[in-house]
Amino acid sequence: MAAAATPAPPATPPLKGVQPLRAGEGHSFLWRKLHSLSGIVPIGAFLIEHIVSNFEATNGPLAYAQQVKFLNSLPLVRVLEWAFIFIPLAFHALYGVFIAFRGRSNVNVYPWAGNFGYLMQRVTGIIALLYIVQHVWRQRFAGVQLPEHPGAAFHKVQVELHNPWMLAIYVIAMIATCWHFAYGIWLFAAKWGITPGNKARKNFGYVCAAFGTGLCILGLVGMYAFINPKYANAPADVMPEQPAGIALPAPSVNAPGVTNPNQPGEVR
Repeated sequence: MAAAATPAPPATPPLKGVQPLRAGEGHSFLWRKLHSLSGIVPIGAFLIEHIVSNFEATNGPLAYAQQVKFLNSLPLVRVLEWAFIFIPLAFHALYGVFIAFRGRSNVNVYPWAGNFGYLMQRVTGIIALLYIVQHVWRQRFAGVQLPEHPGAAFHKVQVELHNPWMLAIYVIAMIATCWHFAYGIWLFAAKWGITPGNKARKNFGYVCAAFGTGLCILGLVGMYAFINPKYANAPADVMPEQPAGIALPAPSVNAPGVTNPNQPGEVR
């Protein structure tokens, strides 16, 4: 008489949220690893730098112009711009769109919160992509070339944000981008096995939420500086280049962000 078959052990329930990436799970393993990593370095690092740099606008048009001038004076800045911003951003965005349209929610495996995060990560990614494309075109390539005219940076952004529709787009994009980055950090830690277990992921989720909220507030405050009545009608260029042998007229003491040569301090 044949012995009864030993029952198979019950399947281990998956961890809540996301499973780590493992080699051998398909040919896309390497691409997904690179996609996950590129969202943190260099794109995430650049996002933090960009928001911190824009926060300089709270100190006035001249301070913002000096920050733009400093960034564009870095050695090999154009090489760095393409190698660490444009190319990684294009890869992360295009592969992210590919993943978004191939993915599906797993309501029978992950809880509602996990599926909500799954969906929002894709929605905010699309919003961020559309915003970044128009923002890079309008601020970097169209109109006044800020690398050559950093003094025009404040005025260029100010003109754009005085359009209520553009201001609304900027606010929505800031919130979406910060959500995408903060949740992306949480996903990175989970996928790379940095936060194994539900408790570690839950605790790290609070950290990511606090970080994303703080970064978003910093970005919104910096954005407000461009529409702050304190800096209304900023000069078209607060630091124009002076041709050799030609003296420029003294700047108006009423121009925001311009130092009064007859009095100490800055009049805004």
